[in-house]
Amino acid sequence: MRKRIVPEASTEKPSKSLDPWLDLEHLARVEVTSEDPDFPVESVFRAGDNEPGWRALDKGEQQIRIIFDQPKRIKRIHLRFVEAEMERTQQFTIRWRGAESGPLKEVVRQQWTFSPAGAITEVEDYEVHLDGVSALELTIRPDLRREDALATLAEWRVA
Repeated sequence: MRKRIVPEASTEKPSKSLDPWLDLEHLARVEVTSEDPDFPVESVFRAGDNEPGWRALDKGEQQIRIIFDQPKRIKRIHLRFVEAEMERTQQFTIRWRGAESGPLKEVVRQQWTFSPAGAITEVEDYEVHLDGVSALELTIRPDLRREDALATLAEWRVA
């Protein structure tokens, strides 16, 4: 009889933290509908909590669009929003466009209610399977009840 000891196969899923974030500053350009000069959009794509994040200059719905120089495979989308000053119910939508032009396709639509007395941070981390992405678009409606709120975003990572 032939015998061989086989180590137990790992059933543990690899950590998402192993996915390297794309260096969007070198792989894409960004378009934004409004921007407060003190809160530039490029800060949401950099690592670290010392970045100011992005804030719109104009009130109401806003878009941030990442346009890739070359189509990419996207496996993960990570967003972080922070609102410590006012209670508001925000809605955001992520859409993508493939290498072939055409309409944007919805990935997710999410609502969150910020409350300075409790929930001031929203973190969303999505595992996706998008091939040949030429553009990602984030649309933010900062408050579903009022039109006078400013859209903000603390962090946006893509792997």
